[in-house]
Amino acid sequence: MKQIKTLLIAAIFILGANQTMNAQAKSAHVDVSEIMAKMPAMLDAQKQLEKLSSTYDTDYKKMVEEYQGKLKKYEAESATVTDAINGDRSKEVQDMQKRIVDFRDNAQKELQQKESDIVKPLMDKVRASIQKVGKAKGYQYVLDGSTLLLADGPNITADVKKDLGF
Repeated sequence: MKQIKTLLIAAIFILGANQTMNAQAKSAHVDVSEIMAKMPAMLDAQKQLEKLSSTYDTDYKKMVEEYQGKLKKYEAESATVTDAINGDRSKEVQDMQKRIVDFRDNAQKELQQKESDIVKPLMDKVRASIQKVGKAKGYQYVLDGSTLLLADGPNITADVKKDLGF
């Protein structure tokens, strides 16, 4: 009877220790921002966005210069023309202001949308690569290293870059 009790206690101890070992999940970390910053496709995307932004800036500056030119001209001539003409000019200047503000707002929205359209597929590709590398190395959790306060596990950033081909 004493042997059965001892075997039972030993079995419980072994099962409990086994559960504790299984409860410890393997984890690693990866720096997604580093990967995205050095990814060739992302560098190309940034160049496209800079080019588009430059085009918008050029158009915006032209509109502002035209506005300022008309404003100067109308202010200089305001004393020599009729009130009806000054009223029409005032309305024209206000319309120009509105077009400039609308252009700027639309340009910002379009740039943000374009960035989102470009970055999302790249981010999905990085995420898939992280999952692939993490599973291949047997990790249950892979944390983004850019937000970690403590990173004791292995860093798989280099492995993900290799998987992505750079």
